[in-house]
Amino acid sequence: MDKKFIVTPKTERSVTVTVRIEMETYQELEELVIKSGRSRNELINKALRFALDNLEFVE
Repeated sequence: MDKKFIVTPKTERSVTVTVRIEMETYQELEELVIKSGRSRNELINKALRFALDNLEFVE
């Protein structure tokens, strides 16, 4: 039995960033984390994706 441990190059699909948010926003997010059972990271990503997909930029 010839088993191999195969390693492939890592491809980054995400980056780590630090942001400051208002306390009220944070508290609402934490409530949603508890209610939904989803991670803070997942909810923030979903909210950002929605905002970017539905953004109308006006100069």
